Amino acid sequence: MKILHTSDWHLGKRLENFSRLEEQKEVLNEICEIADNEAVNAIVVAGDLFDTFNPSTEAVELFYKSLKRLANDGQRAVIAIAGNHDSPDRIEAPDPLARECGIIFTGYPNSEIPPFSLESGLQISCSDQGFMEIRLPGNHPPLRIVTTPYANELRLKTFLAPDNKEATLRQVLKDSWQATANKYCDDQGVNMLVTHLFMMQEGATMPEEPEDEKPILYVGGAQPVFTSDIPENIQYTALGHLHRYQEVRGSSAPVVYTGSPLAYSFAEANQQKYVSLVDAEPGKPVTTSRIELKSGRKLLRKRFDDIDQTVQWLSENQNVYVELTLVSDTYLKTDDRKRIYGAHDGIVTIIPEVSNHQTETTDRGPVIDLDKGMHELFEDFFSHAKGQRPNERIKDLFKEIIGQS
Repeated sequence: MKILHTSDWHLGKRLENFSRLEEQKEVLNEICEIADNEAVNAIVVAGDLFDTFNPSTEAVELFYKSLKRLANDGQRAVIAIAGNHDSPDRIEAPDPLARECGIIFTGYPNSEIPPFSLESGLQISCSDQGFMEIRLPGNHPPLRIVTTPYANELRLKTFLAPDNKEATLRQVLKDSWQATANKYCDDQGVNMLVTHLFMMQEGATMPEEPEDEKPILYVGGAQPVFTSDIPENIQYTALGHLHRYQEVRGSSAPVVYTGSPLAYSFAEANQQKYVSLVDAEPGKPVTTSRIELKSGRKLLRKRFDDIDQTVQWLSENQNVYVELTLVSDTYLKTDDRKRIYGAHDGIVTIIPEVSNHQTETTDRGPVIDLDKGMHELFEDFFSHAKGQRPNERIKDLFKEIIGQS
């Protein structure tokens, strides 16, 4: 069977004052075309379906239309789980109607999907908390999916280990996944884990979460989970949360973040976006490939020290969003600003960098390096104000505040 893995649609998300809805329509149309062209049997959307708990009417309409098209009148199974941006109740609310189209929603780690059967032949043949076995139309083996939608650490323990809340999150997840896999995931079917968590290889350098993403790794959130916690009989792990495509090492089978289908912050500037195509059969290693997505404007960071060069580049590169840094020995003049904005409709921000500003202000206070990210600037400010670097707990609290703002 062929399975298409995507995640982090963030429908309704804006880039400052720019709506991305038309681009989201384009890229979801592209994903639907990929599903058709590759003749996939199932689609997995691994969380962060929307950007907020209360998405706009337009975002909701786009979401359901896209899933209905992907499901192809029940000829394909579509499995979508909640991420940390999603309301679990909202995700699960339309489930009885969605199931009639072959769309299966899972909002909570302990959600249990009622068995059902469609005329197309698609059915849930077995289900349990955090698990479903799907029979696909045609002569296919069963597809077994272990699901863990996002929940913070306390809720995960409450859902999955109510009698052992003192256990570490990693141990709770490992035990839960292993027990489910032992019970249902033999070599007569295709076995997958679908989750929206921060996962990494034990002992490896921790990857950064997206700059403007609500962080999972904060006080009261959830600690990272290791790939070594995944059961051996899981053939593919579909992850959501990180926005760059990456395969996480440390497991005997592929563990993949597909990333978001569009670049949503300038921390993702110049990133190519993908979906993951999984070719699977029981008892054998899966084959994976990534398919490039071409829709949507690219996000670019550009730096110039000449206004004429800036205007020329902007005129030649229209279909992008731009963060401009302009280096000058004086502040940006009104006429130059008008020329720049008149040359391009996708300028998100202009960062003026006055080259002689440092020598003028060194005696009056610290110089702010605008090339640094928000977290680095916070650490510099804290050091200046308190006379010492912030510890890890303070940095985690800052990440939590940024994620909730």
